[in-house]
Amino acid sequence: MKSLIVLISNPAAAKASNRKTELACRCLRNKGHEVESVFTRQRGEAESIARDALGKNPSLIIAAGGDGTFNEVMNGMAGSNVPMAILPLGTTNVLAKELGIPEHMEKALDRATGGRPKVVSLGRITVSEPPARRYFCLMAGIGFDGAVVHGISERLKRISGKGAYIYSGMKTLLLLDLEDLRLTVDGEQYSGRSAIIGKSSKYGGNFRVAPGASLNDPNLYVCIFRGKRRIDVLRYVLGVVTGRHTSFEDVEYKKAAVVEVRGVAHAQIDGDYLGMTPATIEVAPDILRLVY
Repeated sequence: MKSLIVLISNPAAAKASNRKTELACRCLRNKGHEVESVFTRQRGEAESIARDALGKNPSLIIAAGGDGTFNEVMNGMAGSNVPMAILPLGTTNVLAKELGIPEHMEKALDRATGGRPKVVSLGRITVSEPPARRYFCLMAGIGFDGAVVHGISERLKRISGKGAYIYSGMKTLLLLDLEDLRLTVDGEQYSGRSAIIGKSSKYGGNFRVAPGASLNDPNLYVCIFRGKRRIDVLRYVLGVVTGRHTSFEDVEYKKAAVVEVRGVAHAQIDGDYLGMTPATIEVAPDILRLVY
């Protein structure tokens, strides 16, 4: 009896198309698998599709799209015994870079069907407005980072991809108005204007905001940025690009299990907007079976 693979595809992803999904399905069938392909029609739907797919007892669920699609699918699968794999078709494909998964379709599918599932830990964040609790695998961005994602035009993102992030970043910098935040990191008190809480090391491509973080490491890695001026933000960006930011005197870099954020700021996870703080971020250990 053929094993069932469910392919959840986001047609709005930067490199996605009906043709590519058909090619992926054909490739999987040629490998001897039964394939059920499902397209998302709106943001957030991949989570419910993945949750429903678990009832069909598939051998594997593959998320085809970008980091936002991967996040939705893993939120639908977290805690289950069904393994998840990814087919990178998005704008930046940070998770694929983190896991070393090639962006070439057939090579990525070879990894998905030939690799062994590994049990990984995720981050879990709870925000107050709107009330939400979600898992993340890359990072939670609070403050400047969250405001940039909040300001992104979805229409511009579909047209220009990474350009939408750059444009929103410049606009957010010009209108910079960050509130003071109070952070409790495993019981220790800190203050800052922005923070990035990493569950993976890579950010925005091949940059590393949390160089120690890994899905195999049952910890969060926290970068707290204390500066509030535009020049400070630009210095932090340059620091991330050069890999020097964790050595700055006004940057705290800590390993943690639980982070509480008090104050008012925008929050994003895995590149998609989530809501407003206050927030609690914690580790969800051994919560997902991931093939890579």
